[in-house]
Amino acid sequence: MKATIIAIGKCKKNSPEAAIISEYIKRSHWQLTVKEKDNSDQASEAEFLCSSIPHGAKVVVLDEHGVNISSLELASTIDNWLQHGTSEICFLIGGANGHLPATLQRADLVLSFGRLTLPHILMRAVLAEQIYRVQTILSGHPYHRE
Repeated sequence: MKATIIAIGKCKKNSPEAAIISEYIKRSHWQLTVKEKDNSDQASEAEFLCSSIPHGAKVVVLDEHGVNISSLELASTIDNWLQHGTSEICFLIGGANGHLPATLQRADLVLSFGRLTLPHILMRAVLAEQIYRVQTILSGHPYHRE
């Protein structure tokens, strides 16, 4: 399985957030990568996000107006995709102004991590951990406890 976090804004290489993201990439059994672009106008950001999605990949767009589901529900959704032949998932994190409708329409899942406002760089770290958590849930590993 390949998972890619496609994000607007660059994470500083020696930042605490970069260390967290790196740690979860190392732990991952999937090929987990991050692709990022500097902030720009919303149309350019949308073009970057959408053009970075490989053909056939499932798309999860992070958006404050998306569904707020549990880690188990996210794992179940991804497991269903895997069972139906998905080999790649892209997670899109937009810029400060959010996503344009065309990006949201491209989504197989519009996901919210709650109503809290988080910095986009920190959101990547949280997302990387959740991708790892999904893997552990699907493999029956005791990392996730309910």
